Amino acid sequence: YEKMLAQYGLPDELKFLSIVESALNPRAVSVAGAVGLWQFMPGTGRDMRLYQDDYVDERMDPVKATEAACKYLRDLYNQFGDWHLALAAYNSGPGKVRRAMRRSGGDSFFTIYEHLPKETRAYVPQFIAITYLMHYANDHGIFGEKFEYPIPNDTIQVSGYFNLETFAKHSAVPLTDLQKMNPAVTTTILPEY
Repeated sequence: YEKMLAQYGLPDELKFLSIVESALNPRAVSVAGAVGLWQFMPGTGRDMRLYQDDYVDERMDPVKATEAACKYLRDLYNQFGDWHLALAAYNSGPGKVRRAMRRSGGDSFFTIYEHLPKETRAYVPQFIAITYLMHYANDHGIFGEKFEYPIPNDTIQVSGYFNLETFAKHSAVPLTDLQKMNPAVTTTILPEY
């Protein structure tokens, strides 16, 4: 996250946004149909060039979705010139933020607050709270208990039909590890593309 945020000239604290969005679960799916670490809706995902079909959903790809989130957040900030408004637009869409600005006559999150959707009213304060928590958790006696360590891995390019279950059986890599390392693969097979 940090490397990608720096590449796009974005504040480092935006790395905590995916905690609010998905609790860092790349396979998270909301009731509204948003998917992945950054919770892209299908249309926004396509707008951000994240491929989706019956086998692959790049909204769940940590690297591709993070880059798309960086581009989208940069664009929203360029539209609104304010990070709180950009975050509100990330949550509810830029149209709803502009409409709230027109109705309220305000130009900041807190001056348009009453005109935003209920979920968005809580969203920016949640981000602020998570950012504070991530910086000062230890000061409040909050410490991580369960740590996940990286799974040793390598990259292979697949150009034809591929069955993850068969690969797992013959490679001694557990299927659950393959799925964890490839969250954008939504089935256990990949067809020939």
